[in-house]
Amino acid sequence: MSGRFGRRRYHRLVTIYLDHASTTPLGREAFEAMLPYLSEHWGNPSSIHRSGRRARQGLDEARETVAMLIGAKPREIVFTSGGTESDNLAISGAAWAASARGRHIITSGIEHKAVLQDCALLERHGFEVTYLGVDEYGMVDPEAVAAAITERTVLVSVMAANNEVGTIQPIAEIGSICRERRVSFHVDAVQAAAFLPIDVNAWQVDLLSISAHKLYGPKGSGALFVRQGTSMVPLLQGGSQERQRRAGTENVAGAVGLAAAFAATAENSKRAAENDRLTALRDELLNGVTAIPGVLRTGHPRLRLPNSASVVIDGIEGGDLVAALDLEEIEASTGSACTTGSVEPSHVLLAMGIEPERARGSLRLTLGRENTAADIETTIEAVTRCVARLRAASAAPEPAQAPAAVSGAPSV
Repeated sequence: MSGRFGRRRYHRLVTIYLDHASTTPLGREAFEAMLPYLSEHWGNPSSIHRSGRRARQGLDEARETVAMLIGAKPREIVFTSGGTESDNLAISGAAWAASARGRHIITSGIEHKAVLQDCALLERHGFEVTYLGVDEYGMVDPEAVAAAITERTVLVSVMAANNEVGTIQPIAEIGSICRERRVSFHVDAVQAAAFLPIDVNAWQVDLLSISAHKLYGPKGSGALFVRQGTSMVPLLQGGSQERQRRAGTENVAGAVGLAAAFAATAENSKRAAENDRLTALRDELLNGVTAIPGVLRTGHPRLRLPNSASVVIDGIEGGDLVAALDLEEIEASTGSACTTGSVEPSHVLLAMGIEPERARGSLRLTLGRENTAADIETTIEAVTRCVARLRAASAAPEPAQAPAAVSGAPSV
């Protein structure tokens, strides 16, 4: 087809967004829930007058909703500025609180940088950190967790699902091991919360992080589950908010938006249907892209998030491909958005045993509510075309050096 509304990619009127693991658009449910707290009920929830009480009511209801969705008690929910703060508060807060008993932490080599860099900071303050390896699919072995625990271990942190390759971890098995050994267990559920039913009791976790903007909520809003009885040193000082675990006036609209978005995403029947739809589109996308010679899918073949398609492509740089796709109005990424601009290959792919040269050709395509079968068809065609063009360009011979003087031209 051709013409204004035809299939010519450079005339497409709507960009195809395939970077939902980086962030999601604000959903209608969150937007509508937030509006009153941005315009009418803007009071400080710590104030005792009417405006403060109205804001407090919204905050309390949001806390109850988030708690109900993960099987927790409202008092166990701490509102934060997002996944990074939740991870930092969980790891540093729990580690320092238990430091008199021991200074050993266990995590995996494929965690988000919010976890890995906080662990590195604790190492500089005298903590010992064990970084567990993973298999070729990015899976943590629960037995490796059990073997790494010592009498000095105070915290284990393993993400529920990886943000780059989508592999889902055996969280319940790891939680059972930690509970038996009386070691606190933290789970980064930032990527998983939109797709997996979370039950902090079935998972036997003590700390769990979520972020609003990964599930159609607002940026700058997150939550941390802290099981009652889990000691924690607050990172922020200056107030008694959040039961003295996180100082600072709460972002009421952000908390309300998080709760509304999470509730809309977690509705069981709708979530199951959407997961099935995304899985079918993801498999079609993976099958189409891996039909290109020299393309290898990454992550677990079955135990992966329904929207996550990730590959490595021989003979190209992932950043070049993302830029080429952007010109075709298809938005993707090479992996974690938080590492954009880094020339180093993904630490996740390296931990999975993928050689550095191949890991530099990574491409992450993550689907969302608005994506359609037509988007997948268009994306497969565009990736195929862009890969061929980039490979041809990289194989082109270097241009010959220009002569010192051109015949018929004056010398200089």
